[in-house]
Amino acid sequence: MSPNPTPEVDLGVEVAGLRLASPLIAASGTFGYGDEYQGVADYGAIGAISAKGLYLEPRPGCPPPRIWETPSGMLNAIGLQEVGIRRFLKEKLPKIRDLGPTLIANICGSSLEEYGELARILDDAEGVAGIEVNISCPNVAEGGIEFGRDPDMAARAVAVVRRGTRLPVIPKLSPSAGDLPQVTRRVEEAGADAISLINTIPAMAIDAETRRPRLANIIGGLSGPAIRPIAVRMVWQVARATRLPVIGMGGITGAADVVEFLLAGATAVQIGTMNFVDPGIWKRTRNDLIAYCRRHQVLAVRELTGALALPGSGA
Repeated sequence: MSPNPTPEVDLGVEVAGLRLASPLIAASGTFGYGDEYQGVADYGAIGAISAKGLYLEPRPGCPPPRIWETPSGMLNAIGLQEVGIRRFLKEKLPKIRDLGPTLIANICGSSLEEYGELARILDDAEGVAGIEVNISCPNVAEGGIEFGRDPDMAARAVAVVRRGTRLPVIPKLSPSAGDLPQVTRRVEEAGADAISLINTIPAMAIDAETRRPRLANIIGGLSGPAIRPIAVRMVWQVARATRLPVIGMGGITGAADVVEFLLAGATAVQIGTMNFVDPGIWKRTRNDLIAYCRRHQVLAVRELTGALALPGSGA
């Protein structure tokens, strides 16, 4: 036996009262409902799965083409195609509740009433550990304005979800908000238990030869490595504006990117676009994260949260 055995690295983190075996979370909309990657992804490396977003009723989504590859990223306009909450509970949930990772349901709403009803339904759903609230949805009662763009509307959406459930409530912030720290403070006051960010950034692409948009919806959401510096900056700003745990996401391709978000203030991260590129990212990232911690003599990954060495700090 080696006189100086390599110490074990503790990858466990706690987010909104949820104890995760790993800080790596599968991002909503990129990992299906949770069971589709069986046989290709290492579920043992995943701390939690944020399932595909749900409305009360099924939605067909946008017409094709719905995806276009961009430099260092991906543009998508899926249009929140989903099966509806009732079919999810009947057909999807039984298949994914025993996969291992903690299950977080992601909900979408066109009205405050829809958010509240979804929260009430999920409150009694066996196997659902938390609710991520997509507040990038358009509020039809207010002319289609995103809930997340306005601090008051964001807070009202979170408050109605909070009243409807005992589960942890995690609003997913929109990068389109003008003042993310202000939105963060308002949703914290409204009862949020953690914050996740960022959602995709509105963008578009055009075929110069045909002069037509690349997506049938014209505008889509940009994700992937191209947006990572923006996401890291926003996580840094939000983490400084709240005492709540922050889940960071945006273009993560491996362990170094994970560490970047943790140093900026995130407690955990979500990986999305890379699921389409490399389903093996989970095992690779977990192993590389352990190697990073050993190299830097970090015994627990939670020690990295907010540990950014600022200029002039002497660190």
